[in-house]
Amino acid sequence: MEASFKQDNKLNKAERYQTFLTQFAPLIEGEKNEISVLANACAALKEAFDFFWVGFYLVHNGELHLGPFQGSVACYRIKKGRGVCGTAWSEAQTQVVPDVDQFPGHIACSSLSRSEIVVPIIVNGEVKGVLDIDSDQLNTFDETDRIYLEKVVGLLIRELYSPQ
Repeated sequence: MEASFKQDNKLNKAERYQTFLTQFAPLIEGEKNEISVLANACAALKEAFDFFWVGFYLVHNGELHLGPFQGSVACYRIKKGRGVCGTAWSEAQTQVVPDVDQFPGHIACSSLSRSEIVVPIIVNGEVKGVLDIDSDQLNTFDETDRIYLEKVVGLLIRELYSPQ
């Protein structure tokens, strides 16, 4: 399988996400190996949007543990309620942070990270993990990112965690 997720820069952000979703859905369709699917999700998102860091943290033994990612080295574990990822987990809702230095308790895995979005993966009312995306620029993420990245996570939930 060869797939390119590079997006046409002439498209606006919503159009780029729409194109991404039409490419991404068939990539993961029918795949059930969590690590494999999440690894390809990271690669596809990084290629499509050139994000600074894209990865997953998965709930394990009462903490978020580092899962598949693309980018520089990252924190291994995050406690519930700590940092942007831990807050998304404890509140079970997406966190959009325009300036990570202004976020109380931000965990700086990389000093180059400037803004961040974290989308929880919620299955049957329980957070199973989070999709974490960082930018090396301020104010990168907005409502459009929230809407479409929640759709990406929705596709992942449907493929990985829904009985079929």
